[in-house]
Amino acid sequence: MTLQIGFFVFDQFQILDAAGPIAVFEIGAAHARDAYRLSVVARNPGAVASSSGATMTAIGSSDAPRFDTLVVAGGLGAYEALKDEAILAYLRDAARDCRRVASVCSGAFLLAEAGLLAGRRATTHWSRSRRFAQLYPDVRLEPDRIFVRDGKIWSSAGITAGVDLALALIAEDLGEPIARRVAQQLVVYRRRPGGQSQFSALLEMERPDGRFGPLLGWARDRLGEPLTVERLAERAAMSPRNFARRFAEETGVTPARAVERLRVEAAREQVEGGRTPIDSIAFETGFGDPERMRRAFLRAFGQPPQALRRAARVSA
Repeated sequence: MTLQIGFFVFDQFQILDAAGPIAVFEIGAAHARDAYRLSVVARNPGAVASSSGATMTAIGSSDAPRFDTLVVAGGLGAYEALKDEAILAYLRDAARDCRRVASVCSGAFLLAEAGLLAGRRATTHWSRSRRFAQLYPDVRLEPDRIFVRDGKIWSSAGITAGVDLALALIAEDLGEPIARRVAQQLVVYRRRPGGQSQFSALLEMERPDGRFGPLLGWARDRLGEPLTVERLAERAAMSPRNFARRFAEETGVTPARAVERLRVEAAREQVEGGRTPIDSIAFETGFGDPERMRRAFLRAFGQPPQALRRAARVSA
């Protein structure tokens, strides 16, 4: 059976948000003949300009077929699209008929505005997470993740994460071997080392214009030491209460969660990069015991350290 896959775009969409998943499904269809039929859809038919100036030709939403899966792109134009009730109505109607609905990057804003994410787990690009959480407090945002599935609704982080999401959709439809072959043809990891996390991007917490960048660099050099709120506040020459509040406002996470992220990232590099015992890595990176590190890995990557080590050896 041929599955209809739709890619919803709007004026000033991010072209790779659509083109990345389209390429994944195109190659998937080549490996499994007639598996997919692909369509680009927009509010109105015709050429739709991306933020790069390049265009895609779309069918109008009123003429769109019933899709098995609808992938909603993100991009700068998403915030204007939020105001278009015709777009939101189409997404609501399509979601009722589709087996799956997915978003890439700020496409999650459109799903949330349409009411499709209420009470669900979701993710979006890390740089948009704070705004998303403010606008949609009824969504259980998981800003660390590359993609999240909650029932029939899938959401993914920025731009290339749409490729990761599409590969997961291919694996669900056609099986892991074909998903792996598609990834090989695209010259990408079937699953990124480090599991499903935006971790490297989230280290942008220490952005150059922020006041806590030097502090985070200082903490990263001392992960094996106790890094309590009180110690971090003292280093920042602030009271613990004021420090915790200002730090969360700037970075979007608590000091404790920031330290955990730094520790998990450092631990991940050792887990995937060598043969150091897991217990030793947990001690060296400040977790203290392997069970505490295992729980942190599950929160960040959805997998324990041993699974990431095995995956890294297979990918090597």
